[in-house]
Amino acid sequence: MFGKPKSKPLVGLDIGSSSVKAVELKRKASAFELVNLGMESLGQDTVVDGAIMDALSVSQAIEKIFTDNKIKTKDVATAVSGHSVIVKKISIAAASEAEVANAIDYEAQQNVPFDIADVFKDYQILGPDASGNGFDVMLVAVKREKVLNHTNVLSQAGKNPAVLDIDAFALQSAFEANYDPDPGLMAALLNVGASIMNINIVRGGVPLFTRDVSVGGNQYTDTLQKELDLSFEDAEKLKQGQELPNVSADQRTPHIRSVTEILLLEIQKTFDYFRQTASAENIQHVYLAGGTARIEGLADSLKEEFNIPVEILNPFQRVSISSKFDSSYINDIAPRMAVAVGLAMRSFDAS
Repeated sequence: MFGKPKSKPLVGLDIGSSSVKAVELKRKASAFELVNLGMESLGQDTVVDGAIMDALSVSQAIEKIFTDNKIKTKDVATAVSGHSVIVKKISIAAASEAEVANAIDYEAQQNVPFDIADVFKDYQILGPDASGNGFDVMLVAVKREKVLNHTNVLSQAGKNPAVLDIDAFALQSAFEANYDPDPGLMAALLNVGASIMNINIVRGGVPLFTRDVSVGGNQYTDTLQKELDLSFEDAEKLKQGQELPNVSADQRTPHIRSVTEILLLEIQKTFDYFRQTASAENIQHVYLAGGTARIEGLADSLKEEFNIPVEILNPFQRVSISSKFDSSYINDIAPRMAVAVGLAMRSFDAS
């Protein structure tokens, strides 16, 4: 995982394109308990394709979440995704893990399409490779400007960026803690946000293939706004399934479906590439998260397209939630909170 393990309280803070989400957990026997949770919407173009364009608005949103929810913890775990992030599984010929460490700089130069002086990098050894003469390694590289873009905003909001993760890995943490998947299950975790879709294909706790695609919920809004001549606010309401007096379901549905087709095409391309390059085995289950997960017909279209079970991921499935939280609200926002929950779980890495 990117960032150092922590064993002290952390707030998981997911800075997305449409909102900032915060989650704080604590251990309760072998499970987790929800301590704090908050979400604050962001205006249009505040965060674009994972890049923070309006630092002041984001830092104010973070401060508001912490103040409104009386969150005292200042250490946060946050995550990045998008074009400035490279996650790649590579094989390194080495006799020992120490040799891998010595070779990683050279290997990064060969596999990262950015100037190596301009990135932060980390790696995780996954195990012996197929040849038996080396190791499979998950290499992660993030442009320095991307990291600073996030950490500067956190500092501005009076928070300490203790852990930097990758959205796809945080999603995996939330999935594994809540579903305890069979080690042989090949699952695709899809986090469909406002402007980016994270795809992570996992098995046995190992991320086999990750990809970020620049499509998401904003495309539904843009299409509805343009095709039905609506304001941004009305298009957002319509996208979320709310009724508008002047728009019928028959008018709305074809435009929703046309954008869903674009998402399905990107998912299909990713699955095909994975099968061609990494594993001939079939994906057995899809878990859907993110603010776009509950868009009308998306889960059903995925089931139909790939003929496998598709489930909306609930990051609170094994999290104890006290009566101080509104259970219907938690249920409603659950798919949007998956990355923040996964980040909050970084508190317990070293314990």
